Amino acid sequence: MPDRLSHVEALVSSFPGLAPIRADIEGACRALIAVYRAGGKLLVCGNGGSCADADHIVGELGKGFLKKRPLPADTRSRIRAAFPEGDKLAAALQGGLPAINLAAHASLFTAFANDVDADYAYAQQVVAYGRQGDMLLGISTSGNARNVFHAVGVARALGLVTIGLTGSAGGRLRELCATCIRVPATETYKVQELHLPVYHALCAEVEEAMFG
Repeated sequence: MPDRLSHVEALVSSFPGLAPIRADIEGACRALIAVYRAGGKLLVCGNGGSCADADHIVGELGKGFLKKRPLPADTRSRIRAAFPEGDKLAAALQGGLPAINLAAHASLFTAFANDVDADYAYAQQVVAYGRQGDMLLGISTSGNARNVFHAVGVARALGLVTIGLTGSAGGRLRELCATCIRVPATETYKVQELHLPVYHALCAEVEEAMFG
């Protein structure tokens, strides 16, 4: 596990207001690195702009972010040998980290919302996809989004690492999550403006640890 998190240092240098929550950001980075090193995955959920942020995080983790992430030599060799287009494909593909936005599965989400309860639709997907040792990152500017809260509760019960990303109050997620990153803002759009550099630093630290 890296002792120095250079991307978090750069984050706090650019956004000095985040200095009081630096330890929480670093803790989330180290926790996600540990999850990936143990073969786990990340589940992410949020609503509205926070759902878009969840998609953004998945995009940064699933392919190269700041690094090109060439595939390991043995993986490239296997792809080359598999079929005629293998050489080109092996050179183009990149190392990826498993991350799932729980809002991305429209059929499952809407079926459960219609048949059972929309507030539990994310929690149902934690049951379906989550395994002990995985991580759930719940994003809510207020910290009180009911569907995110229920998902975190189920994740905690099933042995997932739970991280919250909220505004300054933290809401209900503040006490439920193992770590709650509470950026110093209260207005929704201002909270979201600070969430982006925080999760960019998170993704960059994970990439550095896994592919550096």
